[in-house]
Amino acid sequence: MGRGRVQLKRIENKISRQVTFSKRRTGLLKKAHEISVLCDAEVALIVFSTKGKLFEFSSDSSMERILERYERYSYAERQIVATDSESQGNWTLEFPKLLARTEVLQRNIRNFLGEDLDPLSLRELQNLEQQLDTGLKRVRTKKNQLMHESITELQKKEKALQDQNNLLAKELKQNEKTVLVEHAHREQPSIGQNSSTFMLSPQQSPVPLTLALPSLTIGGTTFGATAIVDEDAGSQTQPSTTTLMPPWMLRHMNG
Repeated sequence: MGRGRVQLKRIENKISRQVTFSKRRTGLLKKAHEISVLCDAEVALIVFSTKGKLFEFSSDSSMERILERYERYSYAERQIVATDSESQGNWTLEFPKLLARTEVLQRNIRNFLGEDLDPLSLRELQNLEQQLDTGLKRVRTKKNQLMHESITELQKKEKALQDQNNLLAKELKQNEKTVLVEHAHREQPSIGQNSSTFMLSPQQSPVPLTLALPSLTIGGTTFGATAIVDEDAGSQTQPSTTTLMPPWMLRHMNG
């Protein structure tokens, strides 16, 4: 069976204690030297025996240099600890103040909402009313400013839309005039052609032509006749007289 773990406690036997110290001291110095060499660390070891004898080891040539470095780090560490302690103390003192201020602000908010007004005195109520009036005036001023800016923006948009509408109406009128002019140019030649055809081709009309014959005045009486020509039949009808004429005169005119 292996040996059990030795319980660490003070050796009561003085001789055994001295022997153990001597052995462990040598091993401790050896371990300090090994860690300084293997790990390139600065090691300082100070041991005082029971009788007050000093045993030391330093990886550097000067023990004082390592001790000074230790002092600097120790001082900085102590300052950090002191600062933290002071800050913690300040926060401890500041917490009640902040808590009291928070309660005051919450009470003011409730008062602004019209709650918890019974504990307030007349003067406090007047101050509260004045604060509410001042805040209300600021709110109304800001509201009027926003409304004015909104109205101005809408007026600008309305003017832009009106200008655009006028431009579109102008373009529409111009397009209508152009269409009317083009239509008139297309219709004018056909109208002239139809008029000339109508004037130059009366034979196409179903209405017969009426010819005026020379009139004759005898004894203050004027005699006249008209002849109707039927183009479709290709013959001339008998003349019709506007005034009764003697038959011999009609035969004479026909001969």
